[in-house]
Amino acid sequence: MGDEGTPFNFQGRVNKRIVRSFDDDMGFIRRVNPYKCEIDLGFVPGMNVKGTFYVNSALQELLYDELRCSCGSGESGSYGGFLPAVRQLANVAALPGIVQKSIGLPDLHSGYGFAIGNVAAFDMSNPESIVSPGGVGFDINCGVRLLRTNLTEKEVGPVREQLAQSLFDHIPVGVGSKGVIPMTASDLDAALEMGIDWSLQEGYAWAQDKEHCEEFGRMLQADPSKVSGRAKKRGLPQLGTLGAGNHYCELQVVDEVYDWFAARRMGIERLGQVCVMIHSGSRGLGHQVASDSLTAMEAAMMRDGIVTNDRQLACAKISSQEGQDYLAAMAAAANYAWVNRSSMTFLVRQALGKHFQQAPDDLDINVVYDVSHNIAKVEQHMVDGQLKTLLVHRKGSTRAFPPHHPLI
Repeated sequence: MGDEGTPFNFQGRVNKRIVRSFDDDMGFIRRVNPYKCEIDLGFVPGMNVKGTFYVNSALQELLYDELRCSCGSGESGSYGGFLPAVRQLANVAALPGIVQKSIGLPDLHSGYGFAIGNVAAFDMSNPESIVSPGGVGFDINCGVRLLRTNLTEKEVGPVREQLAQSLFDHIPVGVGSKGVIPMTASDLDAALEMGIDWSLQEGYAWAQDKEHCEEFGRMLQADPSKVSGRAKKRGLPQLGTLGAGNHYCELQVVDEVYDWFAARRMGIERLGQVCVMIHSGSRGLGHQVASDSLTAMEAAMMRDGIVTNDRQLACAKISSQEGQDYLAAMAAAANYAWVNRSSMTFLVRQALGKHFQQAPDDLDINVVYDVSHNIAKVEQHMVDGQLKTLLVHRKGSTRAFPPHHPLI
């Protein structure tokens, strides 16, 4: 889900870890049904709500092996630099203002502060509720974009090596890679504020692209002035670059369709249809926004007397200046990520159009969806029968909508 960053040298107060054997730890975890487990209160100090995670038997063993290894790793309880995901899930359940549960989705695994696959919501009406960069991740708005084409596996198969090389030639990859999209400092500020609307304005996106993006490709609360000069310096040359780690731009083939009605609505019309998937985020700019905010929040925690169970859960009250500054900067970094994926979409269209000597619109290279898996957003949800405004942290997880939801 993107770079999880380097450990932050946090100097604030944390609760002392309860040291137990693996068997004693397992006494707090119970299976509710074949795919759902709960972590009872008391597993870690100060839990406000229970933890819940969804796993099958195979994934469950991976989680429990991680926990078993940590039980023999000394006072810190960390293993490989991070706490086990189950303990991280419980530590999030102890954060001020959390509602209902700390939720772990399938493929939950340890990350920085929050586990990757952790979802946690905080009541905006509670003055003690917090926001934590660890609940978003260092690669803010790391996300996935799927593009469809009217090409088929039969057409692409014989030339896939050449196509892969063409994509590689058009889209810079690797740590510190520099983009080919020209951008000035004023352009960057506009992109941070406008998101995909900047890409539309500059001709790097099609009008219909934003209709298929989460938040329509723009978070309106973004404030470029809250993004540090160092973050902007890192982001300026990286627009339209993939990055490294688990990021990719991949040619894919539709192999199986579960719902033909839904697939056809999205332009997926036949088996063997070729698609392109892009997985990337906000690059060095987002990483720096997270690092800057962690430093500011350390002082805020000491001032406001906030104590957590993990140094990596540095946070600030949502209503505090530090909390508001982070949310504004995070939104700007999220907008950068949408511009980044839009820029790579432009480059994919150029690469495929050049190879097949057709206009990109003739190849039907359209966005099917663009969804983030590292973000915090203000949303309204029913909690205990009441409509609540919540700040929902999603790390390594995406929002899902029921049928007929107004946002879709």
